[in-house]
Amino acid sequence: MTSGRDHWRPAYVGIGSNLNDPATQVQKAFAALQKLPDSGFARCSGLYRSAPMGPPEQPDFVNAVAVVLTQLDPHGLLRELQAIETSHGRQRETPQWGPRIVDLDLLVMGQVIINEKGLVIPHPGIAERNFVLFPLAEIAPGLLVPNMGSVQKLVAALGTAGPRIERMD
Repeated sequence: MTSGRDHWRPAYVGIGSNLNDPATQVQKAFAALQKLPDSGFARCSGLYRSAPMGPPEQPDFVNAVAVVLTQLDPHGLLRELQAIETSHGRQRETPQWGPRIVDLDLLVMGQVIINEKGLVIPHPGIAERNFVLFPLAEIAPGLLVPNMGSVQKLVAALGTAGPRIERMD
């Protein structure tokens, strides 16, 4: 499903996993993003290990960010991301911020701003989440997040706040 225009937008996707060999799950998500319809895979960050944001009785997460160029509209891209999650075994019944095989979050999509039930762009938690900002800064430090400023400035404002995080080699 395309927007009906020959308009390509960069879409930044946050990826996280803390079950079933999380680093492998993130790599599988990268591979699935390369197959998105009406899209091209542009780049991905390295992998980051972080403490869980939710209940502490769960394994560490592995996080990354990828950017795709897409002609999909935001709702179409969200449907594709959710289909990838489902195909990789994501169970939506799990508690919010609980353990998961894979989680794909649409973080930023060009300069699009949407605030609807089920879809908020830019992602509302970007500015407070080091496990999103650090990998995003690795691939797009100058990216302007609508109504928030540059990724570089968001990282500087966050400083060392947030859960424990380390880049994996």
